[in-house]
Amino acid sequence: MPPYLPRRRVVVTSIGAISPLGPTFSTTWSNLLNFTSPIKSVDALSSLPCTVAAAASIPDSSPSNVTSQKSRFLQFAISATNDALSTYTSSVGGITHGISLGSGIGSISTITAAHTLLTTKSHKRLSPHFVPSILSNSSAGVVSKEFNLQGPNTSCSTACATGNHSIIDAYRFIRDGEADLMVAGGSEASIDELSVAGFTRLRALSTGFNDRPEESSRPFDKNRDGFVMGEGACVLFLEDLETVKSRGGESEILAEILGYGVNGDAFHATAPDPSGSGAYRAMARALETAGKSIDDVDYINAHATSTPMGDEIEVKAIQSMVGGRENGRKILVSSTKGATGHLLGAAGALEAAFTVMSLKEGRVVGTKNLKEVDVGEYDEGRIEILKNGEVREVGFGGGGVALNNSFGFGGVNSVIAFGRYDDR
Repeated sequence: MPPYLPRRRVVVTSIGAISPLGPTFSTTWSNLLNFTSPIKSVDALSSLPCTVAAAASIPDSSPSNVTSQKSRFLQFAISATNDALSTYTSSVGGITHGISLGSGIGSISTITAAHTLLTTKSHKRLSPHFVPSILSNSSAGVVSKEFNLQGPNTSCSTACATGNHSIIDAYRFIRDGEADLMVAGGSEASIDELSVAGFTRLRALSTGFNDRPEESSRPFDKNRDGFVMGEGACVLFLEDLETVKSRGGESEILAEILGYGVNGDAFHATAPDPSGSGAYRAMARALETAGKSIDDVDYINAHATSTPMGDEIEVKAIQSMVGGRENGRKILVSSTKGATGHLLGAAGALEAAFTVMSLKEGRVVGTKNLKEVDVGEYDEGRIEILKNGEVREVGFGGGGVALNNSFGFGGVNSVIAFGRYDDR
């Protein structure tokens, strides 16, 4: 039996991204604060009921380790990691550094293109790299190889909760002494005709705002009619606190992971439990493992995708949480998907990054395109859903806790409790 290791504290020390809002996380965060809209009409979707999406652009100046990848979601994964490294002052690599990076779908477009070659040409025209270019765990594999991450190498695929789950898995590796640093997040590239057609058949996508694409993703809003597909990647560098201290890197700490909650609805293949009980239990468990209470929470970055049913159920779950709140402060709630669209397997990671920056800078960004809240009854004296154009200065007093909610098809629920770092 290995010796008992006390649980270690885990902090976030760098963030990298490529998203619809920009080719780096710095640009992405800045454009989020400015309520920029990247959602546009896409010619390739013109024959479908939903013709809008939020695409990410790989810069022409990208290094060869990005452009040499065969699938777009792999290019995104490398690009986001390059970005995180650009602001990181220590070295990365070796047996104590690992990766936890997932994808919800991977690369459907690579599969359809290969099938076309197979049926119109010959199997000999298929690239020998075809299989590794479509595997969901390939994003973890290519980043691990590129940056010499010889520690834990794992990849989960839990639909829209993938990014959050990947961070949670990485957190546990460090907490339990399996690694000192983990690159954690998600990557997704699903803006293609087949993927969008599939989600359209599920009646999950927005179809009523094709003539006003910038307004089509509108979480919590009275006129919401479905989500908008986004793409990109985001990674967070998670580190053992004592390791950070030993290298003199405390000034780089952006936030601390305090706890998490994961569970399943066991209800439906795609629809959430109408009671919201799974989401509620995940939030409650995140606070329990963090040693915090609902009174410590100042902000919830909601999963809210802009679907009529999902947004209302999430608010119902939050309402169940605030029943015991006694401090008199309102919990601020917003969804950043109004600005980014829904990045599927990368969504949880990007929204975790936004949550971290909200804590670090004391600013909470409202929900783009939200003008009139319509999510059923909730206690407006305890919950405030921030609207379009609002950027709220927040002191994060008391416990200084923010929750990041991510839920996925299959009834998957995941919540991370982040806190402001203190040197206790």
